[in-house]
Formats: sequence, structure tokens, C-alpha cells
Amino acid sequence: MEKKKQAVKKACPNCGKQVDFDRNPFRPFCSKRCKMEDLGSWLKEEYYISSSFLDAPAEDSQK
Repeated sequence: MEKKKQAVKKACPNCGKQVDFDRNPFRPFCSKRCKMEDLGSWLKEEYYISSSFLDAPAEDSQK
């Protein structure tokens, strides 16, 4: 007998609404609107990656 897979609920990083993560085409956002608002924040430079992160030496993954 197969077990029914439980829906994974995650909070939208923009508005906090709980949404079904697996069946959501806009994941991790709840909707196209939240996805576009987040993109707009990046384009207006409200979000950024700190220069200390960019200047950090890359880890050697081939040991």
C-alpha cells in the first residue's frame, strides 16, 4: 500500500503566506506578484550581496 505524500507548506519569503511548495510554479514565492516585487527590490538595489562575501576566497572542492 502506497503512502500518500504530504504537501510541504513553506512561507513566502516576501509576504509570509503559507503555500504548497511542491505544486507552486512561483516557488519559493506564493504568486507572480510576490516574485516580481522581490525582483524589483533587487533591481532598485534594496538587496545586495556584501563585498566581503564576494572577496572571500573560494573553497577548494577538489581535495
